[in-house]
Amino acid sequence: MTQHIPTRQLRFFLTAPSPCPYLPGREERKVFAHLPMLEGPLVHDSLTQNGFRRSQNIAYRPACESCSACVSARLPISDYVFSRSERRVLARNRGLVRHLVEAEATREQFDLLRRYLTSRHAGGGMADMAWPDFVAMVEDTSVRTHVVEYRTRPDDGGPGTLMACTLVDQLSDGLSLVYSFFDPSLSRDSPGSFMILDHAIQVGSLGLSYLYLGYWVRGSVKMDYKSRFSPLEILDPNGWRLLGARDRAEAIAPDTTKTAMVSE
Repeated sequence: MTQHIPTRQLRFFLTAPSPCPYLPGREERKVFAHLPMLEGPLVHDSLTQNGFRRSQNIAYRPACESCSACVSARLPISDYVFSRSERRVLARNRGLVRHLVEAEATREQFDLLRRYLTSRHAGGGMADMAWPDFVAMVEDTSVRTHVVEYRTRPDDGGPGTLMACTLVDQLSDGLSLVYSFFDPSLSRDSPGSFMILDHAIQVGSLGLSYLYLGYWVRGSVKMDYKSRFSPLEILDPNGWRLLGARDRAEAIAPDTTKTAMVSE
């Protein structure tokens, strides 16, 4: 059911053009609004179902003038069956124990993030993230948010070593992955895919319907991994639909003639 958005509380703004972080030579624009404090969860639910993402207390979506490469993506959990390769990913990471904690930033999480960014995204937009920025990313929220920590199994009764983290929003119909990071030493075990699959399990255990993955960017090598999950739903102007083989083929040369939904 589509929920009513109390639009009287929302004012939408448009960003100036800036270089696209996913497709070289292109520019991106975003439309955004500040989430209200009182009805933040309700508004966030409705906006997410309509292609928006959250960053702190701001909801945004693409508003690119000449590109439609970015589309919202989600896993429909009731129809999702783990493939053989996905079961192998889960098995390779069975030594990690899931812990749900409050959305409160810790130095241990920040140190892990710094190692991740240095190893995987040294030239990215978050490369210079400082402690106050991390605190804001985790704690500045008016919606239902928590952190999932993945730790090694302790030998001495302690909490175990922190190896991966995911910042997660809970919606009325599912979970939305805001940001994930992990120890670079885990790279060969596909920890990013593992966290997606583990959250698919969590969505099912909660009796919810969807796992929201953010934006799939047609033609972007570093965002192509999302299209490997199947079934996968994407949002187009006519609503949510299953991603098909033709969509994957067209991703090699993305259509740039329509209004877009922005990068994650």
